[in-house]
Amino acid sequence: MVWWWWIIPGFVAVIGLAIALSGLGWMFRGRPFKGGRGVLGGAVFLGIGAIVGLLGLNIQTYQRLTWDRPVATIETRQLGPQLFEATVVEPPTEEAPQGITRTFQVHGDEWRLEARVLKWKPWANVLGLNAQYRLDRFSGRYIDTQQELSSERSAFDIRPERQSGIDLWPVAREYSQQLPVVDTLYGSGAYMPMSDGGRYEVRITQNGLIARPTNEVAAEAASSGWN
Repeated sequence: MVWWWWIIPGFVAVIGLAIALSGLGWMFRGRPFKGGRGVLGGAVFLGIGAIVGLLGLNIQTYQRLTWDRPVATIETRQLGPQLFEATVVEPPTEEAPQGITRTFQVHGDEWRLEARVLKWKPWANVLGLNAQYRLDRFSGRYIDTQQELSSERSAFDIRPERQSGIDLWPVAREYSQQLPVVDTLYGSGAYMPMSDGGRYEVRITQNGLIARPTNEVAAEAASSGWN
């Protein structure tokens, strides 16, 4: 949070209040013209402080609600027709300072990453609570739904083996009706076409997972693979 968005309007408002009170004092002492100028000047300062404060609140609210952070990078290498090697790398954490790297052989045309997401109310986001997630599954999928039913499929469990600290998921699930800060608990997934040499990034936002290509090969696959 950028505190100067609050300090500056607060300082301006204090100046305005002081000027306005001084003006009132002059009015009570029988100097209405001088007092009126003081009250008017103080009102102007208070108005400026309010406008700047509202602008800062809007900017910070936008920043909080559009917050995101990385969940994983995915690189794919083609091994054969509708067969790819996918390397999934999770970012470093306190429990895994080097990050977590997994490699899978995936059948299909697209990769899919799924997670469980704990979403807070928007006002709780503004106060500093970010969406919580726990990776759940990595899999392949076919563009053709009939092939999805008949061809070889790939699905891998990527849930964490050990949860350190307090796991908010079961707490929120158990007491979601009693916790006014919890919006919902749900499953979120992101998928994109696989490509030979493609690189992708998955991020968590306040509303779930999003995926983006991060090199030209992946971008080309994303633009041509879904025509």
